[in-house]
Formats: sequence, C-alpha cells, structure tokens
Amino acid sequence: MIRRFIRRVLGLDEAVPARVPRARHGIARERISPAARKVCEVLAAHGYAAYIVGGAVRDLLLGIAPKDFDVATDARPEQVKPLFRRALLIGRRFRLVHVIVGGETVEVSTFRGIANGDAQGDDDGLVRDEHGRVLRDNVFGTQEEDARRRDFTVNALYYDPATEEVVDSHGGLADLKKRVLRMIGDPEARYREDPVRMLRAVRLAAKLGLTIDPATRAPIRRLAPLLEHVPAARLFEEMLKLLLSGHASACLRQLRDEGLSHGLLPLLDVILEQPLGERFVTLALAQTDERVQTGRPVSPAFLFAALLWHQVLAAWRARERAGLRPIPALAAAMDEVLDTQCEKLAIPRRFTATMREIWAMQPRFEQRTGSRPLRLLEAPRFRMGYDFLALRAASGEVPAELENWWRAFQSADAETRRAMLAPAPAPAKRRRRRRRARKAAAAPAPAP
Repeated sequence: MIRRFIRRVLGLDEAVPARVPRARHGIARERISPAARKVCEVLAAHGYAAYIVGGAVRDLLLGIAPKDFDVATDARPEQVKPLFRRALLIGRRFRLVHVIVGGETVEVSTFRGIANGDAQGDDDGLVRDEHGRVLRDNVFGTQEEDARRRDFTVNALYYDPATEEVVDSHGGLADLKKRVLRMIGDPEARYREDPVRMLRAVRLAAKLGLTIDPATRAPIRRLAPLLEHVPAARLFEEMLKLLLSGHASACLRQLRDEGLSHGLLPLLDVILEQPLGERFVTLALAQTDERVQTGRPVSPAFLFAALLWHQVLAAWRARERAGLRPIPALAAAMDEVLDTQCEKLAIPRRFTATMREIWAMQPRFEQRTGSRPLRLLEAPRFRMGYDFLALRAASGEVPAELENWWRAFQSADAETRRAMLAPAPAPAKRRRRRRRARKAAAAPAPAP
C-alpha cells in the first residue's frame, strides 16, 4: 500500500491502457501517411509492436493535418535500422532511427522505460545534471512505461494502424474533449527533467486553443530560471517552433504572462514597452501567423529581424548622439544586439547574416538620388528589405510616402525610374570649388 501511495504521489501509478476502437475516435488508417504505415507494417511483420504516436494522433483527433508522423516501437534502434534500406541512427541524448521512405522521413523511437535511480555514467542509462535535467536517456521499456514518460496526456496517445485502435493510458482523449493540457505525473519534477516542457506547454496551449491545467501551470513562473541551463541551440529550436506555429502572437503573450519571456528573448519586454516597437512587433507577428495559416513560406531571419529591430534602432540612435557617423553606428548597434541575444538564443549564422542585410538596407531606402536606388534594387535581399520597410511604414515609424515611392519605383519601367530620380548632389569638394570660383568672379577687379 505504501509503495502504491509513493508511486501515485510521484505520478508513477500504473495506468490501465484503454484501447479505443475506430468507431469512437474516427481515425481511419488511410489518414496516416503511406511512409509511416509502411514503417509500421515492416516492424509488425518482424514481430515488433509499432504505433503512430504523439502530435500526429493528437492533431488527427482535432481535425488538423499533421506535419509529420512519428512511430514508437518495442524494437531497439539497432534492431530497427537493418530492417530498412535507408535508415540512419541519430542522437545521443535520445537514440532514434530516421527511416527514409520515398521523400518522407519517419522518426522511429524505442519505448522509453522508467529508470531505477539516477544513472551517472552509463551510456545506455539515464544521466541528469545537478538541476534534475535529463542529459541522456536511453532507458528502454514497455509501451505503458513509454506513455508514462511522455509530457502531456494529449501527447500520450498511440494509434495502431493494424487494428485502427487508439491506446490511451492517461485520459488524453478526455482531456482533448475538455480542451485541457495536463502534465503526466508531478509537473515540477517533469519540468526539472526538461525545462523546455514549460515552453512546449505555452506553445501547445496557444496553438491548439487549450487551457493549461492549474496544477500544470502552477510551477512555471517559479521554475522559469531553469531555462538558463538549457543549451542555446535547443532554446532556439523550440522558439522557432513557437514563432512558426501560426499562433506566434498568442504564444508570446502567454510567454510573458507565465514569466518566461526573459529566458528566451531578453529584449522582448523592452521592445513591447515602446509604443512604436509594440505596434511594429504586433504587425510582424500577425503577418507571420497569417502566412503560416495560409501555407505560404516564412523567413525566420525576417521575423527575428523584426523582433529585434527596435533594440537595434535604439542602440543606433544612441551611438549617433555620441558622435559616431550613421553607418558605423548602425554596424556597432547590430553587433551589440546580436551578441546580447545569442547568449541566450543561438540564432544560426545563416539567419544573423540575413538579418544584418535587412537592417543595413534601411538607411539606404532614404537615398533616392542618382544611381543609388538602382543599385539597391539589385541587392540580393532587396525584396526582404523592402517588405521590412513596408512594415515600418505600416507601424508609423517612417512616412508612408517613402514606402509608396519604393513600391512604384520597383515596378516602373526604365524611363519612369529615371524620371523619378532626383539629380545627385555635387560632391562637397566640387561644391566648395564652385563657390570659390563664384566669389572670385564677383570680386571687383584690382586697381591698376
């Protein structure tokens, strides 16, 4: 009895899996991608259990088309790989197999088990850091243990393509019906295992329109500092998922409400406290959400450039007031903001390079004389830079007339463009020479 009580307190109480038939959940096997079905069929033919798991099952139940289909099995990674012609073993923290079928990659994971204590050096066991975060987890187990190891009940649903049944051990179907996001086990212990779960809770709640269960939400603000110990590259990956969820505005609002924004974008609160900055960021997020929801491509570099622009702008103006010339001042401001940001969020170089190009173009849009606009049109990132200018105009940061001029200029023919350009001013040295010549010509002739 004591053992059962301890397991219940720790969230380890045995759950009896419920096998729910297709008539009750409505997912037909034809809704599973052909590649994922093929993987399950091959594993089953070799005597292994195989299920579609996690977000794919959840999304199908909500009427959302899944982006990908993951498979969980009782076969070990080294047993999975030889069964497929194109398969790769990946991961150290979690060993997985990527099976490539046609143009689709199916991620295959082995059922995770419940570790007995904290392993401290076993490559095939569970390794934690001093804060309780799991550094490595290759403890394998049963399907029931695997379900208990998942984060939220709505993600602990298993679909069997062979029988078309959903296996539900933790009430995920009922929680989906109630629109509740609930942690499996003790929320604090689960957040300590992986602090990124706090971000995932916010993202899933905003994306799926779920309410975070009070017990699941309670520790988040207090445990937010744990995010400081998460590798910056992993934080960036999770932040990118959040921003490209199609519900970025709602996600960022909830991040602030839960006290998590400082761990991700240290400058976000400052940005949103500025009237122009808040409108600018709100417009950028709304445009991103609209593009994601309509299936159009989104540039992460453009979005991060928008999120950090007003910090760059403030640092740029401060350097100009200190006497630095505009272009060197802008370059120094970009360096400062990116250095500060990348300490917490490892934005890849391919994105930061594009962000710099977008920012560096902005003062060039104000130059509408001579051949400068024609050269700017030829810049590789001109379209991104112009879209950024349009966002600035829409937020009231720059005159609408400037954006209107560039919209007309880029679509005009060569003759119209020439007519739109103002003559370039003479260089300063030439102007000084002409002034001296005019003064000399106006001076009275010397007496003989």
